[in-house]
Amino acid sequence: MTAPLNASAQKVQDALDARGYAHCRVVEMPDSTRTAAEAAAAIGCTVAQIAKSLVFRGADSGAPVLVIASGTNRVDPQKLAALLGEPVEKPDADYVRGRTGYVIGGVPPLGHSEPIRTFIDRDLLAFEDIWAAAGTPRAVFRLSPDDLVSMTGGAVAEIA
Repeated sequence: MTAPLNASAQKVQDALDARGYAHCRVVEMPDSTRTAAEAAAAIGCTVAQIAKSLVFRGADSGAPVLVIASGTNRVDPQKLAALLGEPVEKPDADYVRGRTGYVIGGVPPLGHSEPIRTFIDRDLLAFEDIWAAAGTPRAVFRLSPDDLVSMTGGAVAEIA
């Protein structure tokens, strides 16, 4: 018998199940998956297969923006601002938790406290399987790039 998931990880699994992604199963790892490198090491995949979630704040609107990027890529704030139509800022941890419901290092692609405009790094589409955060800095789930696009409604873009 497996141990029950942490409450935040269970919230992600419940969101996956409710949205028709029951084939995506949240797993809690013994080691940290907070960074892309830690996640890849814990899972046994390449860093590029990690779908890292980065939350930005619109500088004018104050609205949260979620970018899901390949673990090897660095988001270009100017490209993101052009896509968004306003400059972006990096928010603090309290803002991220307040707007998503999750801590930095565990922000999943779905199941947030409020709807969040989402952009997906085009480079993630090159993989058969990718891994995303699942509510805590130790929880992840495997999915396909198509699953990621459909579950988030995110716009695929070149953001690196």
